[in-house]
Amino acid sequence: MFLEPERDKPHRELSGKAQPFPVPERIPIFPLPNVVFFPKTYLPLHVFEPRYRQMVADAAAGGQCIGMALLKEGWEEQYDGNPPIFPVGSVGRLASVQNLSDGRSNILLQAIERYEVREEFFEKSYREARITLKPRDRDFSMDPPLRRYLLGVLDEYLQADEEASPLHSLIRPDVSDEVLVNSLSTYLDCTPLEKQFLLEAEHLPQQARRLSDLIQFKLAERRGAGGWG
Repeated sequence: MFLEPERDKPHRELSGKAQPFPVPERIPIFPLPNVVFFPKTYLPLHVFEPRYRQMVADAAAGGQCIGMALLKEGWEEQYDGNPPIFPVGSVGRLASVQNLSDGRSNILLQAIERYEVREEFFEKSYREARITLKPRDRDFSMDPPLRRYLLGVLDEYLQADEEASPLHSLIRPDVSDEVLVNSLSTYLDCTPLEKQFLLEAEHLPQQARRLSDLIQFKLAERRGAGGWG
């Protein structure tokens, strides 16, 4: 059985003032079919499979980093092996590890940066990969009109969705553009493939526009329009 994030624990913001954390060139990979991890967010996970228990133990004793990756469609038939993954994911630092008496553990990952897989290794019970970090293009930043547009679309979405309460806390002027866009990408009720599409955006404005389009599409679906009309 695959692992699932602990849904009752909210993601928290990362401070943009933290010192850069050293990411090893080769890291363990934690592939899941339903989780896409975004920079500037936290991810709590309950770890119970023996191979991933070992992965956490090795990461805690070594580089302190784990790469989250989304499994590609058709993973079910190969889950006990090494089914294909999307090459772009986010690497997280082990912010905390709570070891339980039966060998399971609760961990909290702090997303550092996006990465891209260059080579995969299967010598251990879990997958490893040689990666390169894939930071967003800093030459592109969100301009105020794009932020206002995104927040306007979000406000309309929230008015029609009583269960989207975690998103309300993001509508504040002190929330940075990066935290806003990545947290919205995390919380929004999208499919894993839609979230992967957001993660793979080359820069923050592109991700914000993709996010706005997804919210608009969901609003159109609610109105029964079946499209953009």
